[in-house]
Amino acid sequence: MAACALGAACLAQPAASPGATAELRLRIVGGLAGVNQFTRHEEPFWTRTLPTLTRGKVSAEIVAFDRAGIRGQDMLRLLQLGVVPFGTAIVSLSAAQDPLIGAPDLAGLNPDMATLRKTVAAFRPQLQESLRKQSGIELLAIYVYPAQVAFCTKPLASLADLAKRRVRISGVTQADWVEALGATPVATPFAELMPAMRNGQLDCAVTGTMSGNTIGLFEATTHLYAMPITWGVQLFAANAAAWNGLPADVRAVLLRELPKLEQAIWAESERETGEGIACNVGAAGCQAGRKGRMTEVKPSPADEQKRRDLLANTVLPRWIQRCGPQCAEIWNRTIGPVVGIPATLR
Repeated sequence: MAACALGAACLAQPAASPGATAELRLRIVGGLAGVNQFTRHEEPFWTRTLPTLTRGKVSAEIVAFDRAGIRGQDMLRLLQLGVVPFGTAIVSLSAAQDPLIGAPDLAGLNPDMATLRKTVAAFRPQLQESLRKQSGIELLAIYVYPAQVAFCTKPLASLADLAKRRVRISGVTQADWVEALGATPVATPFAELMPAMRNGQLDCAVTGTMSGNTIGLFEATTHLYAMPITWGVQLFAANAAAWNGLPADVRAVLLRELPKLEQAIWAESERETGEGIACNVGAAGCQAGRKGRMTEVKPSPADEQKRRDLLANTVLPRWIQRCGPQCAEIWNRTIGPVVGIPATLR
């Protein structure tokens, strides 16, 4: 698999002939390297759990997309073409190709995990149908990172204090949010986040509570604004031809086991959202991360109202502009009723 880290094209090559240890060998592109979702869940599932469950009939190689020469923005297209037969795509990045994909993780949409679960459940049938019919992609699981919050190098007391700051974002919906606050969005890949923060290119960075701790962001920033802006929702999917080409019994195993992997990732992401904050501020609840000395800034009721206003008046309308009028109808029969914010054409 090391050779495949040089580029995506090698992922299209067929697996080697069946050997002594496995009859079928899968090639998987996973989520971000170095974060717990990949190291604790995705990689062990494919390299250890699946071979065990299939008694050696199936084995798999997995590489994180950001170590495979793949841009997150290209993952959906590569799945569609079959260049990546099985892959994990971050919806906020995939929305560059298909804005509808980004609906369940719009900036400001999900202020807590409970809302996120309802939002994703409401939208999942639509997402599955759209991927299958329009892109020839089979949705197999939906993953989520811990809450994406703002780490800042200077003090702040509310959302309004983000104005005039340069803020790292990872998707267009976060850019909409940041611009609406009067700040400047700076698109920065996760792997380049720490260097950009250390050299002064950024004043704040939006990333996961635990992801930020893992890369040492607490050493370069002082204040953590704890409102979830997005959650890093991802879809794990397969090219339809690759999926249909698997033996029926292998598909059955994956359909049975991938929901368990999904549940484990969601449970850990919920736990890590709180633990990530605890670690960054140096609280007693920090068990798995490194303790920092950041100041946690909790959202006020006024900021909660501001969140809804930004979603209703800026983020949602801009998403509809990119997505088209049909997306307003889809929103109003899926996510809109969950959060009590209808979409209107303007």
